[in-house]
Amino acid sequence: MTKVITYGTYDLLHEGHINLLRRAKELGDYLIVGVTSDSFDRGRGKLNVRNNVLERVQAVKETGYADEVIIEDYLGQKIDDIQRYDVEIFAIGSDWEGKFDYLNEYCKVVYLPRTEGISSTMLREQTEVVYRIGIVGSGRIAKRFVPESKVVNSAKVTAVYDPNKVSADAFGEEFGLNSFSDKYEDFMSEVDVVYIASPHLTHYDYAKQSLYAGKHVLCEIPFMLKASQVHELYDYAEAHNLVLLEASKTAFCPSFNHLVTLVKSGVIGDVVDVKTSLSKMVCAPMRELDALQAGGAMNEHAPLNMMAIIKLLGTDYTKVDFYSKMGNGVDIYTKANICYTHATASMTLGIGVKTEGNMIISGTKGYVYVPAPWWLTDFFEIRYEDQTKNKKYFYSYDGDGLRYEIQEFMSMIVNQRKSSYKLRQQESIAIAEIIERFNNKDNFQEI
Repeated sequence: MTKVITYGTYDLLHEGHINLLRRAKELGDYLIVGVTSDSFDRGRGKLNVRNNVLERVQAVKETGYADEVIIEDYLGQKIDDIQRYDVEIFAIGSDWEGKFDYLNEYCKVVYLPRTEGISSTMLREQTEVVYRIGIVGSGRIAKRFVPESKVVNSAKVTAVYDPNKVSADAFGEEFGLNSFSDKYEDFMSEVDVVYIASPHLTHYDYAKQSLYAGKHVLCEIPFMLKASQVHELYDYAEAHNLVLLEASKTAFCPSFNHLVTLVKSGVIGDVVDVKTSLSKMVCAPMRELDALQAGGAMNEHAPLNMMAIIKLLGTDYTKVDFYSKMGNGVDIYTKANICYTHATASMTLGIGVKTEGNMIISGTKGYVYVPAPWWLTDFFEIRYEDQTKNKKYFYSYDGDGLRYEIQEFMSMIVNQRKSSYKLRQQESIAIAEIIERFNNKDNFQEI
């Protein structure tokens, strides 16, 4: 039996793909098709917001030409696959002529003629709707958002709003955007999508105004400071066919998602404890130290830490206790203990107290160690009693990491998905609920 293997992204599967698969199948008796993974594609250009890897795999299967479909996930995998599957012929489109000649050492390389006049790139350009993004706020995080958006398909930042005219104009000039500082309605008339990166206490009002104007909304953390507000806006977005998403960037990073998948699959047994920490030393007169602007370690750092805990242990916690050191009316340090029926968790947060900044997930078979800064995850290690079984995992963390949340947000809009499994609505609600408990001083003790 002659085995043939070919590879591709197969995004927006079209006639050219089908013709190539048919020609590859005709070369032998058994065709293996390698479909590039989402993470592998990320390293090769713009972030796609159309078909994910599972949709692309299903599309290839439905052609009827593939006897077996595999995932291409790393550089150099083609050599491994050729030898693993005992492949005799490697087939690829003629636009790659000469690029894969090095594989002649392992099998016969055949360059197949491409179908003229059609390609995924061409179809994407013809059918892609570019959404105009307006940024609310002109601070630190907003300045990172603009360059990050440029690597995501369908996204184009076109305007900025800030009630401070000097700040709005300076931001607009720096990034070549239309700037607004007067009527919010005028700003919204110029955009399709709103990214909110304004001070904490303004998130709810800006998000509500934007949704009521028919705009999709991506809102920075802390998402909202009251669970009822999150409930209300999610319900409205759902009823009006709009996308609302919390911009918790770690939740959308490839490495963190793989970490959660591994833990959920049982590699360390039953999870018994999760410990996270995050600190950033802040000096006055910063917003983080201003009680009137909802400053403090909890409001500033809890969203990322609670996101990790809830992704790993769920939303059904039974009790939360807070212990804080106060300064100038805000918590400069808070430790929160979260109890579950069969597990515990804790987060240590500081803006005037320094902590390690790592994460440890303890299980009945082993534990996961994520070094500081765990929220910018590009490496973690699974450790066991028998250290010879330890495994290290390395990932790319590109740019400032905002591109991953932008990609997920735009993908939801393009594909008309109202929720994301990477950060579900009930998880965002639970995070807001715990922050609200702290601000209401429930089970709170000053130290």
